[in-house]
Amino acid sequence: MRRRTLIGGMIAAGVAAVAGVYRFTDLFVKHYPPTPYDDLLGQLTDRDQAVRLGRKVAGAFDAQGQAARLRASLKGRDLTSAANADIAAGRLVEVDGWVLPQTVVWLAALAAKV
Repeated sequence: MRRRTLIGGMIAAGVAAVAGVYRFTDLFVKHYPPTPYDDLLGQLTDRDQAVRLGRKVAGAFDAQGQAARLRASLKGRDLTSAANADIAAGRLVEVDGWVLPQTVVWLAALAAKV
């Protein structure tokens, strides 16, 4: 076996090991189990903090209905622009003493329910 072949094999094995650690552990990136709402929840920067906020949302919550409303309100926009539009339109919700844009609260409540 030549030295170049050995070095190439070691590099390939190292790349495969790093890719496995990245994909199958939460060492670099937090991986969540798949849900039907991943297109919406993918816009959250920190899903764990959104879950904590969503648990404080009072009242009944219909996940499928809220997901449909969120998809309609986020169509073609990111979460930041949707939240800014909520603020401009006065669509604000109070949760645990915090006044937040309605889209952010709905998304946090959805994260808490799944």
